[in-house]
Amino acid sequence: MNKPLRVGAVIYDPKVTVIWGIISDFFKDEGAPTECAYFEDYAQQVDALLEGDIDIAWNSPLAWLDAYLRSGGSCLNGAMRDTDRDRTSCFLVRKDSGFGGLVDLRGATIGFGATDSPQARLIPISHLHKQGLEYETDYVEQRFNKGEGLHGDHVGGELDAVKALAAGEVDAAVALDLNWASWQKDGTVDAGQLACLATTEFFDHCIFSGRPDLEPERFDAWLEVLQRMNYSNPQHRTMMDMEGLKAWVPGRTSGFKEIQDANAYLGFFKAG
Repeated sequence: MNKPLRVGAVIYDPKVTVIWGIISDFFKDEGAPTECAYFEDYAQQVDALLEGDIDIAWNSPLAWLDAYLRSGGSCLNGAMRDTDRDRTSCFLVRKDSGFGGLVDLRGATIGFGATDSPQARLIPISHLHKQGLEYETDYVEQRFNKGEGLHGDHVGGELDAVKALAAGEVDAAVALDLNWASWQKDGTVDAGQLACLATTEFFDHCIFSGRPDLEPERFDAWLEVLQRMNYSNPQHRTMMDMEGLKAWVPGRTSGFKEIQDANAYLGFFKAG
């Protein structure tokens, strides 16, 4: 009989253990016991995946890229949240700034999130490059580096950058579209003061990765159970609301082109 699959998750917030407690209980009820392993950061989690200490990792896009490069593309690719698909990052400015497009940010000070945040630094910097604005040359980076190692899952730095924009301390800031929408809705930021100047291209966010030597049929069976979780079930809904989804959907890797482009431009990881 196969041992329970060990699944890794990074504790970017105390709620992570609650989320995975609910998921584990569900898998147990479905006759597919799952063991959770928690990590302080994504580097530790990717190490554990590639060393075989865990079977599956709930990876950020940057952690997916790390595992992809280090495994020569041999890791298995699993499910995503419905909200992980087709995300963008917004370049925010004050409405009275006079900026009409990204080209106007030449010479400006731009607030970014953590060093390793795909949404609040890496992908936006790459997008600026594609628009003709070169890193460390055409604008000043003001980095709000909170939660390094958590790949932007801890939005503290991202939010600090937006607050600095509102206070007039930077000329622009970047934020994930979902965060920007949420902060406007709940009053965290003054929607009357700030506006989205431009957005990046679409990209995808988190995905489950399987270790390279995990039997594909075991991975597929685990994913099939996961996708039985239903938002109409009140207990499932509690977890899904905390994790920010309404359904688990099949994963894809086409949406990781933007993080790959960012890595190629900035050299965050070196290919295997």
